[in-house]
Amino acid sequence: MRAGPGPCGSRRVAVILHADMDAFYASVEQRDRPELRGRPVVVGGTSARGVVTAASYEARPFGIRSAMPTAEARARCPHAVFLPGDMAKYRRVAGELRRVFATVSPAVEPLSLDEAFIDVTGSTRLLGPPLAIGRLLKARVRAATGLAVSVGIGPTKMVAKIASDLSKPDGLLEVPPDAVAAFLRPLPVGRLWGVGPVTRAALERAGVATIGALADAAPATLAAAVGPAAEPLVRLARGEDPRAVAPDRDARSYGEEGTFEADVRDDTRVRAAIIAHAEAVARRLRHDGVRARVVVLKLKLAVRLGGGRFPLLTRRTTLPEPTDDGHALAAAALRLWTRHRPARPVRLVGVAAAGIAAADATQLALFAADDPRRRAALNAALDRIVARFGRGSIARGHVRVAKGLATRLERGE
Repeated sequence: MRAGPGPCGSRRVAVILHADMDAFYASVEQRDRPELRGRPVVVGGTSARGVVTAASYEARPFGIRSAMPTAEARARCPHAVFLPGDMAKYRRVAGELRRVFATVSPAVEPLSLDEAFIDVTGSTRLLGPPLAIGRLLKARVRAATGLAVSVGIGPTKMVAKIASDLSKPDGLLEVPPDAVAAFLRPLPVGRLWGVGPVTRAALERAGVATIGALADAAPATLAAAVGPAAEPLVRLARGEDPRAVAPDRDARSYGEEGTFEADVRDDTRVRAAIIAHAEAVARRLRHDGVRARVVVLKLKLAVRLGGGRFPLLTRRTTLPEPTDDGHALAAAALRLWTRHRPARPVRLVGVAAAGIAAADATQLALFAADDPRRRAALNAALDRIVARFGRGSIARGHVRVAKGLATRLERGE
């Protein structure tokens, strides 16, 4: 477990908060529209092909959850209010939250628009014990935004995250260092980071259903069930998590995707969507002053697997030089589409950029045939038009897709 230097050479155990807004998008809508308070509200794609991004706590008793198809959510709760959402507004509120989080510590690691880790180890002398800091943060968020935040407190990021999850809604839960083992042991093994549905099922087949059982399991049993993942999972089950809060965490990738209103076979429509997504990704890269070397094409096929799931294909390519140019990103993604175009219709298409590096003043060799000044001027003009008139006002390619609202942190928006 991590510790920091204390007075007289002693060691201090870290104090980490996980702040997570409650049903963020839906709560913002209920705050701004009083007539929605107390009613089930669902935010996300409102078309027949859309998915739920957020559901108010009034909608959750009907079994509505994020990532559920909107059609299923409507069937479960026909009287719910379905809204497409306003990402620009949610980002403005997220900016207010970041400023509030920074009032209790400068060490803030955003995870998405509505949650963050905050290391308050060095704040306890000024602001008091951990629970007092948690109460202070909740009060400041409420005063600044009118919204509720759930706060978990622990000596590690994982424990703090689990504590905030268990305290929802509008909760506050501290797990002191000497209580970590007792806190974790009875919880389902699926609560651990890195244990998704497949790993959880494998562990349960091996007779490991709780975190305590995982901590006590024989190494051979775990190795047979989950292979090389066994050792790190056991460490997490014992409360050992060396990951520090990273306030300067850079974006590892930038991506955009959208679901078509109807399954698409037409090559032209898919290509237009790829170009539009690549331009949006490039705009965010330029905003952040970074470039990408890797281009990823994501395709979801229109073949239902059961449980609302569809086959997902990803293909990637590495560019000779990093770029922030939408034309170059689109060209690479289109080459991937040409090489790997599936025989089945496409339900969703996305473009992502990875291999992120800081931009410099050097013109990229990849575009040696182009006038770098003209290319830069064109991109700058596109950025100004979008900033003034909004997304969709201009692009090199356009097609109608049912875009979902982003739930992860997207830099440059």
